Amino acid sequence: MSELGTTDPVLRLLRDGQPRTRAELIELSGLARSTVTGRIETLLADGLVVPSGEAASTGGRPPARFRFNPTARLVLAADVGATHLSVALTDLTGAILDRSTTQLPIAEGPEVVLAAVAQAGQALLRTAGRSVEDLAGTGVGLPGPVEHSTGRPNHPPIMPGWDSYDVVGRLSRDLPGAVLVDNDVNIMALGEHATAYPDVEHLLFVKVATGIGAGVISGGRLHRGARGAAGDIGHIQAPGHTELCRCGNIGCLEAIASAAALASKLGVGTSRDVVELVRSGNAEAIAAIRQAGREIGTVLAAAVSLLNPSVIVVGGSLSQAGDSLLAGLRETIYARSLPLATTDLRVVPSRTGRDAALLGAATLVLNHTLS
Repeated sequence: MSELGTTDPVLRLLRDGQPRTRAELIELSGLARSTVTGRIETLLADGLVVPSGEAASTGGRPPARFRFNPTARLVLAADVGATHLSVALTDLTGAILDRSTTQLPIAEGPEVVLAAVAQAGQALLRTAGRSVEDLAGTGVGLPGPVEHSTGRPNHPPIMPGWDSYDVVGRLSRDLPGAVLVDNDVNIMALGEHATAYPDVEHLLFVKVATGIGAGVISGGRLHRGARGAAGDIGHIQAPGHTELCRCGNIGCLEAIASAAALASKLGVGTSRDVVELVRSGNAEAIAAIRQAGREIGTVLAAAVSLLNPSVIVVGGSLSQAGDSLLAGLRETIYARSLPLATTDLRVVPSRTGRDAALLGAATLVLNHTLS
């Protein structure tokens, strides 16, 4: 099969799912008839495009139509969390075909966790009746800083044994195709943007869970910064706080407003416990999570002034606690930001929910292989 990474205007036109004739593709692409015919023949041979009946005749033989074949290749998407591993198989539109989730602490180390990623992916392929040779690539989200150019974690605070580990090289031993790695919140921002807000050019995705982070979409594109550290708001110092953070600094937003911080304050074990307390009407938990929203909102107000997003999407485990977190966020964001930046600003819960990371990991691969 030919290399999918090559930009192909004919394939780009057909990816919207609408069948088209050669004449329509020539008109829309501006390419010569011979070029379009050659591209169609190549795409047909690859299986990326298939015949789709005939258009109405205007005299003579009816022209053939062609459409994109989203199952010609498959994508493996992996969401590696602090305590769980979710793996999904998607088609070339990013639609999830099948998935599996298991409890697996990331502290088990890269060899154990990445072997589990490969094994879960291979099992999903077998269930689908496909082989690893059908993979276009694998996308992986990790819960820590990642140098995007290499896919290597960089001093991740909750990932012992992962620093500078060659994630791409390890997975490439078992899985063919491109292997692309990013931090989890960038992955979630990609998934939310592609699935729920494809026409929004300026979006900030905020994950509030064991850690706190943000993914920045500006001009319709994900911005990672010079090395991949853009959006790491969890380690911005919150005004008036001196709590020790696991990163070694004091007063970090993550040390006072994350799920781990709230669970410790409320005397429970996990973010799920915090959410359950809020849902049960526990006044202390409701007040704590609203105050966490205010603290996060203070930092986000600075981000609003700097980046001027039109949508702030809030995801992660604590976002499942209902309106308390969002109310606190909105309270300080709107109070501390200039009217011009907030006139049309929406602060909303994630629409993709727990699928955000899987959808984003698939999007990472699709943007690489089909754009």
